[in-house]
Amino acid sequence: MIKPLPYVGKIQPYIPGKPIKEVERELGIKKAVKLASNENPLGPSPKVVQAIKEFLSIPEELARYPEGSGYYLKNALCEMFSKKGVKLSHEDIILGNGSNELIDIAVKTYIGPGDEAIMAKPSFVVYAMSVISQGGIAKEIPLKDWRHDLEGMLKDITDRTKIIFIANPNNPTGTMNYKEEFEKFMNELPENILVIMDEAYYEYVNTPDYPDTLRYFQQGRDILILRTFSKAYGLASLRIGYGIAKEEIIREMNRIREPFNTNTIAQVAAEAALRDEEHLKKVLQINEEGKKYLYKELDKIKVIKYLPSQTNFIYIILPENTSSKDVFESLLKEGVIIRPAGPREIRVTIGLEEENEAFIKSFRKFFNIGG
Repeated sequence: MIKPLPYVGKIQPYIPGKPIKEVERELGIKKAVKLASNENPLGPSPKVVQAIKEFLSIPEELARYPEGSGYYLKNALCEMFSKKGVKLSHEDIILGNGSNELIDIAVKTYIGPGDEAIMAKPSFVVYAMSVISQGGIAKEIPLKDWRHDLEGMLKDITDRTKIIFIANPNNPTGTMNYKEEFEKFMNELPENILVIMDEAYYEYVNTPDYPDTLRYFQQGRDILILRTFSKAYGLASLRIGYGIAKEEIIREMNRIREPFNTNTIAQVAAEAALRDEEHLKKVLQINEEGKKYLYKELDKIKVIKYLPSQTNFIYIILPENTSSKDVFESLLKEGVIIRPAGPREIRVTIGLEEENEAFIKSFRKFFNIGG
């Protein structure tokens, strides 16, 4: 049997949240609630659905390859950012099959065997997977006060460091690093290191202290800003995201990018999503209402703790001697799918009102709390 490269065995595969249909089939139940993958419970804009229907009404379009450059979606992105006072050109944007692919492309572009990338722990597991798959070294710096330890990351830089990953807000904790500390980090960062700012949950942030990462792009710094249509825009199944960086970085990444890496339906849907600002506002409002409800109910369960979140999920710390696996399995039997996020930590997506209520009911039942 052919043997894999030595570092392949070091990769921990990504395990997605259990699909609703699988849980319903396995347990013989109906109307399971999935709060495991930080999906948008409201779904995409009606304008997105209409745009997809219009595209599908022209069957011959399905026989054509996608617009490889993503011209029209890039136009829409340039227009959106122009309204915010940020001038972008097509050459500053790269589209990806979700921001996951863009992480992989960046790593393939800048990491070779023995090169180092610095990231937080816990954070998005795909960073380490991508780095190790290239023979690189993933250096994981523990969180400090549940947020990225930016000072600790700076101290761990060596002459082999090529990339620093910062998920802001962070997944799975929902916490964020603030403008002032990020500015200090960027001021002290040595040259020739690419900072990858993973802003998958950017739209959910509701504080003015969020770092203006586009400012560093405008200054010509080595920064790659990643955003996605999977979360707030509700297009997770179509897999489309984008990255913003100076032209030189995008040009090199495009050498690695697969041709036609984003399909036409995803591009059409993303363009339509950007045109419906009212739907996005509705999504964010529902998320804030759900968050307040969950905070209120979780406060009543005195044995647990949770972290205030800048995202569409909440990170919950269970009591000592309480296994996240036990909680996961208990709630699963109730038809509520959550995500274990550590030995005694769970991550729960903020859903619609009835979904949040189903979670609280099953969570209270685990702790034998009435009400």
